[in-house]
Amino acid sequence: MPDESPSRIECASRERSTHGLRPVARAAAPKGGASGARPERSERAPSNSPEPGRPGRSEGAGSEPRAGAHPLLRTLAASIRAHRQALGWTRQVLATRSGLSLRFLAEVESGQANLSVLKLADLAQALRVPLASLLAGAPSWTEERAPAPVVALVGLRGAGKSTIGPLLAQRLDVPFIELDTLVQEASGLATAELFELHGEGAYRRAEREALERVVQDGKPCVVAASGGVVTDARSLGLLRERTLMVWLRARPDQYIPRLEAQGDRRPMANRPNALAQLHGLLRARAPLYG
Repeated sequence: MPDESPSRIECASRERSTHGLRPVARAAAPKGGASGARPERSERAPSNSPEPGRPGRSEGAGSEPRAGAHPLLRTLAASIRAHRQALGWTRQVLATRSGLSLRFLAEVESGQANLSVLKLADLAQALRVPLASLLAGAPSWTEERAPAPVVALVGLRGAGKSTIGPLLAQRLDVPFIELDTLVQEASGLATAELFELHGEGAYRRAEREALERVVQDGKPCVVAASGGVVTDARSLGLLRERTLMVWLRARPDQYIPRLEAQGDRRPMANRPNALAQLHGLLRARAPLYG
């Protein structure tokens, strides 16, 4: 049988490789002769495409909600994944139906994406479920506000701030402060003199500055404010935001006798209808105190 030449062996090797068979080894060149051309190798390139019926890489366990994710995002991720799998959809299908990118959806299902409300609504619509159902089982909590270190007593003169304040401060084992005293120390004037010489506006500014110093100091205390402190918007804001504001009140007919017992006749001076005016003042300030 005649010997096959190297060129024929190469041709046979190429024919076999085109049919998906492994290429045969190159025949040794005849002694003393030049070697033939290296045969071509046919190797199948690896594919990242998933096999039919099996999830691709983006569907694997790596997309489970991560332990470090926020509890709400972890719950949302698990819910979206469960709804998607219940429909038998791949992530690509859900991405297409919801209009989200495949990469972003992968981040959602791993608990790493903080969705906007609109994107969450798109997912709910694509999954054919109410938006609220995606958050079912989410942890619920209420924002706990740290107790305010300053307890502020407010109310009309005669409500009992100067009487109850020291008792409450003693019970809480904190100092008792009267804003009137701080204003007098800062201005060098008695309250009545400050009103008479500079007007109520000057007093309200001085009172607000004193209140700011108290709350900025941050030390626990009980502070008694003037009856009209709530008429200054900035002071009222400080009281509501930075203190535990407590409204002390009495029956209308109790205010005037209490003030008279303290030697304070300002509410009655030159006011024949003082009690009626007191009723009106209570009605006007009640929404501010409350």
